[in-house]
Amino acid sequence: MRRSDREVTERAAIAAIIQACDCCRLGFVDDAGAYILPLNFGFAQDAAPWVLYFHGAAEGKKIDLIKAQPHVSFEMDTHHTLNTASAACGFSFGFQSVMGQGDIALVEDADEKARALNCIMAHYTDRADWAFPAEALSHTAIMRLSITALSCKVHA
Repeated sequence: MRRSDREVTERAAIAAIIQACDCCRLGFVDDAGAYILPLNFGFAQDAAPWVLYFHGAAEGKKIDLIKAQPHVSFEMDTHHTLNTASAACGFSFGFQSVMGQGDIALVEDADEKARALNCIMAHYTDRADWAFPAEALSHTAIMRLSITALSCKVHA
């Protein structure tokens, strides 16, 4: 990281920034180049390595890309602020961001699917005791991203 003065390395601080984010962008690579998807997510910090969960349709380009190349990149950011100045070159933009790489896999086990959906719901509702009908679980794709590398940066 070029700006080491902005780097965050403490796990609790990184986890707090991840929790504050409301969108995670997944980056895939296919024959046409980069393919980036903004997704809702859940964060399991009790896992080792840390895990991000996503949900979506059980078919389509995202599923095809996961099957073809399970190593992905991700990015999320929050706390955006415009820092003004008297001269244009003095302006800057405040943010907190986390980016990294990991291995993504489809979750097939119904119990893990329910835990993952509760993890996603807890991220947005602070409630993790939702019930999911078996029929809904069978038609929903759940993706588990095991984080293998990450960096975190804060600019106030």
